[in-house]
Amino acid sequence: MSEPVRGLVVAHGPMAEGLVAAVQRIAGVEADALQALSNEGLGPEGLRAALEARLGAAPAVVFVDLPSGSCALEARRVARARPATAVVCGVNLPMLLDFVFHRDLPLETLVPRLLERGRGGILGEVAAESADADRSAPR
Repeated sequence: MSEPVRGLVVAHGPMAEGLVAAVQRIAGVEADALQALSNEGLGPEGLRAALEARLGAAPAVVFVDLPSGSCALEARRVARARPATAVVCGVNLPMLLDFVFHRDLPLETLVPRLLERGRGGILGEVAAESADADRSAPR
């Protein structure tokens, strides 16, 4: 059997650590399944070096917060030079939870699944105005 896909969440400030901690608390997975990396205090070269060091040789998915931020730009640079590496932008908790339970899938199957789960985790609801609402209150 091939090695499971490794996950690395790369984000601005403490976001990556918070997401990884939430996944570990909810799913109870081993620490090496999903790691966090903040860009805090890192320039482009430092972030790229940290990405390369954390990824190792296993197949990997790099989850980033913004598609056009420094995290995504450096993740894409690293992925272009590294086989079996995917970059997924717009990371969220439903996507990461699905990842830790399905990281045995090949990247070609896993990445579309993660995108679907991530999009499915984004919902919106506008509360209907109640008939007895105070209409004089500022909105």
